[in-house]
Amino acid sequence: MRLSATDVYAFQALGFLGTQDAARWVSSEEISEATGVHRPYLVRILAALSNKGVVKSKKGIGGGYALTRKPALISLCEVVRAIDGPVAPLSCISLNWHESCPEEDRCHARATVYTRMRDAMLGVLQEFSVADLVADARQGVSYGHCLGHLLKPNA
Repeated sequence: MRLSATDVYAFQALGFLGTQDAARWVSSEEISEATGVHRPYLVRILAALSNKGVVKSKKGIGGGYALTRKPALISLCEVVRAIDGPVAPLSCISLNWHESCPEEDRCHARATVYTRMRDAMLGVLQEFSVADLVADARQGVSYGHCLGHLLKPNA
């Protein structure tokens, strides 16, 4: 698993939302301005987060977006799953999107390496929450620089 640009943008938006009053609806325009994420792309990210219950949305005048829960109660695992789907590197070890493999019962790599990779990724992502992103947002940390550090497959 590796982070995508969409993950980084989602983290940036959620960190900003977490700095806002819980009862306040924040427009996509305001989130876009605060985070530097282009609004059309941001709206798609917020829709994915809304579909999975990470944020809530309200249409019309006075509407916008807000976190569904306190930042500390939204794990980064939940966020990454909302954006990317499975966290597991392979479907044969996925907890939520498992697909059987005829070699499952005798595959040593699956039983050791792949399962440990999944567990390590899940453990880290579950250990941290949107509250950690809020800490950065309050200090004015921009994840825009992270985009230049994303690993890209060889062309």
